[in-house]
Amino acid sequence: MPIATVAGFNVTPVKSTALHHPDAIDLRREGAVGDRRFLFARSDGTRLRGVSKAPLIPIVATWQADEERLTMRLSDGTVVEGSTLPAGERVEVKLFDRTISARPIDPSFAEALAPAVDETLALLRVEEPENAGGMHRTSIVSLASVEDVGVRGADPGLDPRRFRMLIELDGLDAYEEDAWQGHRIRVGEAVLRIGERMPRCVMTTLDPETGEKNFDALKVLAGYRKVGTEVVLGVYGDVDQPGRIERGDPVEFLG
Repeated sequence: MPIATVAGFNVTPVKSTALHHPDAIDLRREGAVGDRRFLFARSDGTRLRGVSKAPLIPIVATWQADEERLTMRLSDGTVVEGSTLPAGERVEVKLFDRTISARPIDPSFAEALAPAVDETLALLRVEEPENAGGMHRTSIVSLASVEDVGVRGADPGLDPRRFRMLIELDGLDAYEEDAWQGHRIRVGEAVLRIGERMPRCVMTTLDPETGEKNFDALKVLAGYRKVGTEVVLGVYGDVDQPGRIERGDPVEFLG
């Protein structure tokens, strides 16, 4: 018996850039196809941190995987296009939860961003089967949970995109997803094993369109969702059974 429905998705080919909201995703054990295949980092593997990533948020990146072409539209309207084939030496990139290998692609992307962001950055392609997302390949949140955060922070229409979750669900009570830890759910054709609650970072305080800091999500969550030194919202998930998931698909609890 369905306990919820899929309300939407948030994906992007380039980590930290503007989100896309497809009607369906192809979810494999390594993550959603095409999601976070690229990221910006320096030659020593370090990345932008905290609010320094804000200039990346308005950038709209579109990847034609079959043609190996990436197009990026910057906030000033500039459009940059180039190849996504690796074109340099391997770089070990430090993420929040692990280190991954990646290789530079067409330098025109980094050159276009240099004046506004950081001239030391390069756009890198993550070597498969890794991606630039988290170690757990899915993230899930109830829209009721987001709404409750907004109400508590005097913004009842809070945009769920600021939490950048792969899958958003409708039909649940606020924070009901917390109770799924250690259990499995079926979402469309896929089966997910739910993990721990997700710690949140300063990106949640930034407007998902502009990158402007306009809602102190961390302060709001710290008032009632603090675990140790972290504040949490949503849950991780690992892919037990790959499959296609569409907007409106039912969610079933498997135990």
